[in-house]
Amino acid sequence: MELFYFIVFGGLAAIVAALELSKSSKDRINTPSAFNAFKNNYLLVYSLMMAGDWLQGPYVYYLYSQYGFGKGDIGQLFIAGFGSSMLFGTIVGSLADKQGRKRASVTYCITYILSCITKHSSQYKVLMLGRILGGIATSLLFSAFESWLVAEHNKRGFEQQWLSITFSKAIFLGNGLVAIISGLFGNVLVDTLGFGPVAPFDAAACFLAIGMAIIISSWSENYGDPSENKDLLTQFKGAAVAIASDEKIALLGAIQSLFEGSMYTFVFLWTPALSPNEEDIPHGFIFATFMLASMLGSSFASRLMARSSFKVESYMQIVFVVSSASLLLPILTSSLVTPSKVRGGSISFSGCIQLVGFCTFEACVGIFWPSIMKMRSQYIPEEARSTIMNFFRIPLNIFVCIVLYNVNAFPITIMFGMCSIFLFVAALLQRRLMVIADSQKSTKPQDWTALDRDTEAEPLNAAD
Repeated sequence: MELFYFIVFGGLAAIVAALELSKSSKDRINTPSAFNAFKNNYLLVYSLMMAGDWLQGPYVYYLYSQYGFGKGDIGQLFIAGFGSSMLFGTIVGSLADKQGRKRASVTYCITYILSCITKHSSQYKVLMLGRILGGIATSLLFSAFESWLVAEHNKRGFEQQWLSITFSKAIFLGNGLVAIISGLFGNVLVDTLGFGPVAPFDAAACFLAIGMAIIISSWSENYGDPSENKDLLTQFKGAAVAIASDEKIALLGAIQSLFEGSMYTFVFLWTPALSPNEEDIPHGFIFATFMLASMLGSSFASRLMARSSFKVESYMQIVFVVSSASLLLPILTSSLVTPSKVRGGSISFSGCIQLVGFCTFEACVGIFWPSIMKMRSQYIPEEARSTIMNFFRIPLNIFVCIVLYNVNAFPITIMFGMCSIFLFVAALLQRRLMVIADSQKSTKPQDWTALDRDTEAEPLNAAD
């Protein structure tokens, strides 16, 4: 493996270590033992859930190809997963608000375990069923757990600022460290031990079962709106009204869809971008490098959110602009650097430049996740939290399905350019969100002042 990969990985590892070890009292929030126990329980469960997800990711396409399916058939399986998340996932997510978030989290474990079991079959219909189950599970993963955490955090009377600690640690561990370890563990199972491409799915099912046992034994139930007089259609209408009537929620949903849509498109594009002439690149090591960059971002985000002087709505504008610029690099290198016509070989000079840019984008992803979680906890109403969060995923899943269906119809530079534009639009919408939030905060003290004057005036009038 080339020295360049080790330099990038080692540099990122050194920066992450320096950030974590150099944290001062200003970068840390002192919290009581009761909150620490609650936080650690959630982090353990979330890490197990993410391990179950990350173990599968690198081997889904490979497993389908080993069963003899071509790119078209595999593409339809992936589209089925995102389509399932869009349709059925929205309904299941809404039921989480009514039937309970703990129950929805257990449902996620069961659904994903069943999806893992289907990977033992080479029949296309069975694999299609597995993708549908996986799509439902994905919607629950990104709504039920966060909804349970926010509701339970508030129910126990913990300070609102402490949520940012749990969010940043969850991303640092679940989307960073666990992802790296899962990738290495999956590689050991498949290549070193020779258990075959189904082994990571069996391991994922085991981690999910352990996490489910912890949820059942240690989590209490909480709800959004448990009232029996509200059916599913009423919940949908309530969520739609909340989004339409509050511009902050609508903006937040648009920002999330634009960023995550670009992020999932990047997942499909980075391999052909780095190896346009079938260069020999270490996919697993590059994936681990991306996850390390994400850890760097989440570590930096934890510092930002620990200080009240930094507003999430403010610094996320910069994050979106930087992420937009980083995905412009493939376009710039294609026009400024003479492309190599040699087939195979090692990564090109333009590929090295793009890899640095892609690591920058992944660092932005690491900042994005805990920051968007914090904004969702502030702006989304509790009674319909899971429903609204799954509403946000509808345009995201539509976008990803369109990209998957047309992935070969456009040049890769056009696809990156589209993502860059989306991210820049997200920065503009984030600016609008900050302006609205600040204007509403500035009016509240005046309203309270007027109310105080009226309250004080009443006894004087009565005395007269």
